[in-house]
Amino acid sequence: MNFETIKFELREDGIGILTLNRPEKLNAISFQMEEDLHELLDHLTTNLDCRVLIFKAEGRAFCAGTDLQEGLMLHTKKNPKNYDKFYFLNVSEPIKKKMYHQWRISQIYVKMRKISQPIIAIIQGPASGGGFGFAMASDIRIASKNARLNNASINIGLSGADVGGSYFLPRLIGMSRAAEILYTGRFVGAEEAEKIGLVLKVVEEEELLDSALELASEMLSKSPLGLRMTKEAINLSLDSPSLETILQFENSSIVLTFCTKDVNEASSAFFEKRKPKFPLR
Repeated sequence: MNFETIKFELREDGIGILTLNRPEKLNAISFQMEEDLHELLDHLTTNLDCRVLIFKAEGRAFCAGTDLQEGLMLHTKKNPKNYDKFYFLNVSEPIKKKMYHQWRISQIYVKMRKISQPIIAIIQGPASGGGFGFAMASDIRIASKNARLNNASINIGLSGADVGGSYFLPRLIGMSRAAEILYTGRFVGAEEAEKIGLVLKVVEEEELLDSALELASEMLSKSPLGLRMTKEAINLSLDSPSLETILQFENSSIVLTFCTKDVNEASSAFFEKRKPKFPLR
């Protein structure tokens, strides 16, 4: 697949690598990047050959957030791509364009959670605003020592509740810490992020990809369906009204996965003290 602002590689082992590719702009999220990410995530919804996704970025920054220069377009007569498909609103054009843009970018984070592949984000340099959102919407985060994460919107006169931050962050690190970070917009360095559980671990920048590949390879030794059902269970448990509700889903997923051939391979591998081999499909 070819894109203007991102790169995607699907390795033979089933690990997909998504790379933000606007290093000269600190990988700021342009209108075209939004469309590229939507296209790729829609593709991954049905491409089960990709079993784990690594989310990375070129250059010295993970993602500086929304491209503010492109944001000026919202006050001109030029329309963002696919704008004409947006539902009708009886408001002024600048407000309508802003509502379209905000809706369009927010749906990226929804799709990151909806795809069945676990997502490992590897973060170097700043991850601000929408880039912070990419990190939070991922399943696991690995940071370099120079990584810095922050909620940027509160610092430019906007609400600090943006791109799912008020949903993800309290669930990741607790309400009190999340509130302080969202209210102040300060940067959270790599060491602090590891201490509060925002990132899994901190490594040297040149070790980021290898660390992610090692973790992804470990996931590949699990049943493909089992891995997908586990991500779905985690998603559901975030909003489950009770233990009984989530247990109903877990019970169903256990029975469903028990009926697959993967159980035979995993059991044989366990007793033979080897890693199981699951075919791509």
